[in-house]
Amino acid sequence: MAKLDRSDIVTLLQDVTLPDALKLTDSPVFTGLTITDEHVSLVIDAALDQQYADNPGQLATVRADAEGALKRDPRINRCTVVLTGGPAASPQAPVSKPTSEPKKEPPKKAPENKIAHIIAVGSGKGGVGKSTVAANLAVALAGLGKRVGLMDADVYGPSVQHLLGLTQSPKADGDKIEPLEAFGIKAMTMGLLVDQATPMIWRGPMVGSAILQLLNDVAWGTLDVLVVDMPPGTGDAQLTLAQRTPLAGAVIVSTPQDLALIDARKAISMFEKVKVPVLGLIENMSVFICPNCGHESHIFAHGGAKEAAEALSIPFLGHLPLEMAIREASDDGAPVAASADAPQAGAFYSLAGNVLDQLEASNPLPPPRLVMA
Repeated sequence: MAKLDRSDIVTLLQDVTLPDALKLTDSPVFTGLTITDEHVSLVIDAALDQQYADNPGQLATVRADAEGALKRDPRINRCTVVLTGGPAASPQAPVSKPTSEPKKEPPKKAPENKIAHIIAVGSGKGGVGKSTVAANLAVALAGLGKRVGLMDADVYGPSVQHLLGLTQSPKADGDKIEPLEAFGIKAMTMGLLVDQATPMIWRGPMVGSAILQLLNDVAWGTLDVLVVDMPPGTGDAQLTLAQRTPLAGAVIVSTPQDLALIDARKAISMFEKVKVPVLGLIENMSVFICPNCGHESHIFAHGGAKEAAEALSIPFLGHLPLEMAIREASDDGAPVAASADAPQAGAFYSLAGNVLDQLEASNPLPPPRLVMA
């Protein structure tokens, strides 16, 4: 079967028109088209046309028509059409036109998600190892007996698929996407839904919609903890998650030097302003131990995050070393926390235990599962 390209999608959508009779594919609101294997996703951004910007709900029927046109093509296994541009543009509540076509059987419903606690792992700036920490934290939490999911909310630079060695495309289960499983956790990332070479040139509302779909349209099932790897900074993604999701808390990752801690404090302040509990601060790349002579080098200084946590009256969750084994494991798609023989795994298990302590102080978790051999 020939691979789909943009011209194929334009042809499929040729009869989908806007209220002003302009073809959808000729309108500036038609954007964000990505084609990966048998999955097609596109964005209808009402903000790109002034006549719809103030009332994006006018395009709800257009969104439904576009999705219906794509679903009728047998070459497309799954499609995602997102309407963005304002609060009225809810992709969860499309409006459908009456049709003379015979009714199709409704898609089967996936089990409802039951997530006890959602934790955001954030940082004030990039380059501090946040995603590596998030992946290893999730794996360590699973190793402590918790049912864990890992969601990559970094739409512009997703990396969870690389950290977990995920290469296959996710499948649809009725009206939800099935997360992939690796190292005892469930995982989902935009990196599995779009071509890795395709830049995500999206405005803030589009990013927010994508994050909410990763939360709501993925069949997470029953989880004790969903770890969300946030993009760096304090922008739209963070606000969407904080304001639209009942976060149990946020974990902030920083390296020890002052330059990183300045931005880490901003991230902490942002979560506090939106009433999300800050579970604590992690000092990553705290110490480098030479593998040849055993000498300890504090390349990025040492203890700065602990001092900052004390000054801000938030918990300090622990130090994580700067070691080649952690980097090599991440590059190989096998988090070091998943290796029982790796001495570096202990630091992540200690971190996971401290995070659970902070959670359980005010939000008791279910007891660990017993796994019978």
